[in-house]
Amino acid sequence: MGGRHFEEWTVGDRLDHEIRRTVTETDNLLFSTMTHNPQPLHLDLEAAKASEFGRILVNSTFTFALLVGLSVADTTLGTLVANLGFNDVVMPRPVFIGDTMRARSEVVSLKESRSRPDSGIVTFRHELLNQHGDVVCSCLRTAMLHRGRT
Repeated sequence: MGGRHFEEWTVGDRLDHEIRRTVTETDNLLFSTMTHNPQPLHLDLEAAKASEFGRILVNSTFTFALLVGLSVADTTLGTLVANLGFNDVVMPRPVFIGDTMRARSEVVSLKESRSRPDSGIVTFRHELLNQHGDVVCSCLRTAMLHRGRT
């Protein structure tokens, strides 16, 4: 299923995204090195073992990016003009290698675009949950979407 156009959304719409993703060591290693993040908690097993977590901690910006990515197919795929902002990003629990993630989304606001009559603005609350059902990341994403061609 592709994303929806602006007028197809209603405040309160909720989606449980079907795609799930197990985080691998390769995901964490590649993302950390591609983004020049040398944090030992992400890359050094011995340093991570000595931390309060006792094991490698997955890079939080990977966690955030995965949250957004898991939501795209059902929300904005093919209908996005641009993401306008990400607000209130929080990480209430850590993510570890081997955790399986799933996402859910809710529409929290809709706004007509004053500058683009062929578009509208949707704000989503996205949440990422681990295999235990714990929220590990949440954010508000504001996106400008095309209107349908009717």
